[in-house]
Amino acid sequence: MKTILFSDSAEDISSAAELIKKGEVVGIPTETVYGLGANALDEKAVRVVFAAKGRPADNPLIVHVADFSQAENYTSYIPSLAYKLADKFCPGPLTMVLQKNDKIPMVTSGGLDTVGIRVPSHAIMHKIIVESGCPIAAPSANISGLPSPTCAVHVMEDMNGRIAAVLDGGTSEFGVESTVISFETEDSVRILRPGAITKEMLLEICHEVIIDPSILKELEDGQEAASPGMKYKHYSPKANVIMVESSSADFRRFISENDGEKVYSLIYNSDEKDFPYNYMTYGETPLEQAHWIFQRLRELDSVGAETVYVRAPIKEGVGLAVYNRLIRAAGFEVIRI
Repeated sequence: MKTILFSDSAEDISSAAELIKKGEVVGIPTETVYGLGANALDEKAVRVVFAAKGRPADNPLIVHVADFSQAENYTSYIPSLAYKLADKFCPGPLTMVLQKNDKIPMVTSGGLDTVGIRVPSHAIMHKIIVESGCPIAAPSANISGLPSPTCAVHVMEDMNGRIAAVLDGGTSEFGVESTVISFETEDSVRILRPGAITKEMLLEICHEVIIDPSILKELEDGQEAASPGMKYKHYSPKANVIMVESSSADFRRFISENDGEKVYSLIYNSDEKDFPYNYMTYGETPLEQAHWIFQRLRELDSVGAETVYVRAPIKEGVGLAVYNRLIRAAGFEVIRI
């Protein structure tokens, strides 16, 4: 298959939407990361998504709609709290797991009776949903397990020859995937995957917000993954990633004892002054780190890093999302100093 690279022109956006309407798969920009877009109601098209990514069949896909009111077409029940959250955070990087109806194929939901619904805020993604006339299943547009793509170049690196087209819409704003929540009661939710919509933000609407234990540790054997990003090792470059929870000074001492030609450090911007070892920075604030983390992980592969020690981010606010991606990239290998 020859993969077409589209621009963000109105004509190319329409062409991308037409391909999706015909059952093809297209790499599409969103405000979080790039997604592999396919008609969520077309089982054949969805299976192409799984095949292109090499994604396990029990890993559910998120369904993107143009307006939250459209969720009623694909679900059997929507709690009143979901409408309140939609009023506050949709469109945006929030996915709500709801009871699905028969319109959503089981292949799309990973065999579950629930489906994640999201209303993306990216203008191009919104136009493609509207012009294609269908809900769009769109997992991250990378080979399963590799760092998620935040620009069209990353998508082409992984998907050239595997899908019909990639639409270049610039660099993703947030850089990590959406926050995924499920509903515990009429006034409480559970975060299954952290993102740019934080616990603190959700507490403005919800009485209680529970952080699922799987965010910081592996699922137990036989436990179902209610959300993408829960069950398998994810976001990992070819290099061996190890997280280090430490102060800047302790991290520097640790690297001095573990340095090597193909050893790299991923550090805060403020750590780099007179840092004498191989390194890249990934921002200072949690928002900056979220924006840069996946790009840096890909760049570390490009320079031939074999071991990467990451100075761990904080576990608060958006920092929890960055920590979650890194601990999975590291296969849960963490050194605490």
